Amino acid sequence: MAPIKTPCLGICSTTSVGDVVCRGCKRYAFEVIDWNGYDVEAKSAVLSRIERLNTQILENKLRIFSEPNLKAGLDRFQIPYDELLSPYCWLHNLLKKGHGRMESLEEYGVYALGNYAGMPLPALCEIIENDLLLLSEAHHARYFSPTKFGNKSRP
Repeated sequence: MAPIKTPCLGICSTTSVGDVVCRGCKRYAFEVIDWNGYDVEAKSAVLSRIERLNTQILENKLRIFSEPNLKAGLDRFQIPYDELLSPYCWLHNLLKKGHGRMESLEEYGVYALGNYAGMPLPALCEIIENDLLLLSEAHHARYFSPTKFGNKSRP
């Protein structure tokens, strides 16, 4: 079995500014720090959560119609992605690292849905990022933050 890739995008805000949720990959600070010590099951659990949250946010705003175009864009910009994860995770990586170099979503096999269709790409990326951070922080608060009943342990 091949080793599990790190979801790191090279935009770590947990180690550089002390965020609880990384603004790049959406791992929690302790997951970034402990990643190399995790076994396959723990790494898979982290990636599964990130995949679910990314997909939940992105599927409601964007539709991927060409995975080959999406992959080509990621390769062109040399943006890492894990082929074992949902293409919506790949799309998140593209938007996070490449949106400033993109002319249109369609070139990358993606189109925006509903009210997001006419929105400028930087504004759409900001909405997506804010939604992902909010959802990730809420998940962290629910499952990992201290509660009035004591501390919950991390995996």
